[in-house]
This record gives sequence, structure tokens and C-alpha cells, in this order.
Amino acid sequence: MATIFTKIINREIPATIVFENDKVLAFKDINPQAPIHILVVPKKEIPTINDLKEEDRELIGEIYLAIGKIAKDLGIADQGYRVISNCNEYGGQEVFHIHFHLLGGKKLETKIV
Repeated sequence: MATIFTKIINREIPATIVFENDKVLAFKDINPQAPIHILVVPKKEIPTINDLKEEDRELIGEIYLAIGKIAKDLGIADQGYRVISNCNEYGGQEVFHIHFHLLGGKKLETKIV
């Protein structure tokens, strides 16, 4: 069964897209945890970080290049931002399609719980 992110990639579910190329899609989170909260997902469906293969090395680089471009485009690159990726239940992963949260637009707390 396709994840919600695959459905967004396939335009079956609407989203506010802020970046797209042939390998990566980024869109606004519908439950933002910061003034700017973007989800960055590979178009290739990979359930968790644990499922990455050697062949995905370039894809991860593409994701981080996209994150940097999005941060610049949204005007938060110089101020700073946070990138978070969760893995499995104890790591807080809710959608089993790897994704990266780009958070910014305010000073974020440094405490990690």
C-alpha cells in the first residue's frame, strides 16, 4: 500500500509543494512545528533509514542539496535551521517513507529529548 507521501508525489493528495526535481519532492507540513516546516522526501519509496542501500548514496546527497536550496529560497539559510529524520517507532517515525523535516523561521530550542 502506498504511503501518504507516495500519494502526494503522485498528485493523488494535494500539498503545497516548495521544491521538486526528478528525485526529490518538498512540501509544507500540514502540522508545522516551527514557522517554516518543510518535509523533504525522495520520490523513491524507502521505508526507513535502515533500508537505504549503497545505490541510494547519490539520492541522499540530492536530498541534502535540495534542503540547502530550499533554506536559501525561504530566507532561513543565514539564520540557521534544523534538519531532522526519524527512524522507526522509538525514533518517532510515523510515515514509513524516509523523509527529512526542515525547520526554521525562529530560534529553535537546543534541548533534545
